[in-house]
Amino acid sequence: MAAENMAAEHGPSAGEYIVHHLTFWQNKKPANVVDFSVFNYDSLFWAILIGVLGCFFLWKAARKATSGVPGRFQAAVEILVEMVDSQAKGIVHNAQSRKLVAPLALTVFVWIFLMNAMDLLPVDLIPAAWQWAFGAAGHDPHHAYMRSVPTADLSVTMGLSLGVLVTCLIYNVKIKGAGGWVHELFTAPFGAHPLLWPFNFLMQVIEFIAKTVSHGMRLFGNMYAGELIFLLIALMGGAFSLSGTGIGLAIGHIIAGSAWAIFHILIITLQAFVFMMLTLVYIGQAHDAH
Repeated sequence: MAAENMAAEHGPSAGEYIVHHLTFWQNKKPANVVDFSVFNYDSLFWAILIGVLGCFFLWKAARKATSGVPGRFQAAVEILVEMVDSQAKGIVHNAQSRKLVAPLALTVFVWIFLMNAMDLLPVDLIPAAWQWAFGAAGHDPHHAYMRSVPTADLSVTMGLSLGVLVTCLIYNVKIKGAGGWVHELFTAPFGAHPLLWPFNFLMQVIEFIAKTVSHGMRLFGNMYAGELIFLLIALMGGAFSLSGTGIGLAIGHIIAGSAWAIFHILIITLQAFVFMMLTLVYIGQAHDAH
């Protein structure tokens, strides 16, 4: 009984703290089998909200664009648009396709960058604010289940990569025709001999699956690891606040948190850029004939 009182007084253990922060706000707990009726409400909420805000800011920049000396925000958006457009021109050589592909790549970069940037917020800020504002029925009294980094959710990153896969399949049919693409599925990469058709088709399927899985897993793995490091740094500060001693823990918490946040700015930008570039590469490959 005394141990239980001490646990209640001092809050959750380090393991419980991390597990709680890595738990999604879901419509129901998933079973041990694949259940497509389970939805992560927090990932959906933040992904949609951030996407709407990103579209709003880009629309605002376009609406207020002037031909004279641009302001800082307009200049930043113009640099971003020119960067994405130059990358699209170097990878997708079809000018007609670039009318859709270049804006798509810009949307992917901005959206993923903003979702990644949510990782820079203090790990307890949004769960505590959500708990205070709306309550958290069925959750513990300190925090709600609210993960605010959608790209640290595998279902989100794999959903994005599946969207890229569907786009690639559409362009394969659009550029090569249905018959041309089916012919390519069975004749590349080993040749057009009928005995090689099953091996060609198997290799094509493996290629599509491998590109899609690696596309989503790369983004998820990097953002999930970053989220874990922020949680470990937060535990360092929590250990100081509970013990009330060891000023070194407090200083280490501040230094480690600041250093990792600064370094993480590079990571969130790089991951958004890599995902955008792979999107362009995969769509560009859909335009190439074997």
